[in-house]
Amino acid sequence: MAAPTPPTPTTAGEGPMSYAIFQLARAHRARAAAMLREMDLHPGQELLLMQLLDRDGQTQSELLESVGLDHSTVSKSLRRMQDAGLLVREPAAHDRRVMVVHLTDKGRALREPIAAMWQALEETSAQNLSAQEAESFVRTAYAITDAINSRGVAAEGSE
Repeated sequence: MAAPTPPTPTTAGEGPMSYAIFQLARAHRARAAAMLREMDLHPGQELLLMQLLDRDGQTQSELLESVGLDHSTVSKSLRRMQDAGLLVREPAAHDRRVMVVHLTDKGRALREPIAAMWQALEETSAQNLSAQEAESFVRTAYAITDAINSRGVAAEGSE
């Protein structure tokens, strides 16, 4: 039986949607992390693998931009993934300071397990929703993401 949703703390009372998003993100990340551990991956590594599975041979900078994580997090993840034999990093031919990331056969072999993991996570996440509710949630989530991101850009521009 699932644990009941905890009550919203009074200090978060003026932000019930934001608190719900926090609870959702935390629960989703924890479930995904448990599933990733079964594949000997750390959270976020599957995002890098998915980007490389779509387009192998990206630079570290391109990967940074595509996953939206900070440089140190991506560098640490890539180092761990290289140590695990999932990828190799090589200097680019045009600029030896630029590192190009390539999947190994072991990394490419994770395509199906990662796809299956995301499908199972999707099914778990949407199990209490109708197809229409799930579609509406996706639209709403992206609308919120766009609002937050545009607010961040507007705030940066006003400094």
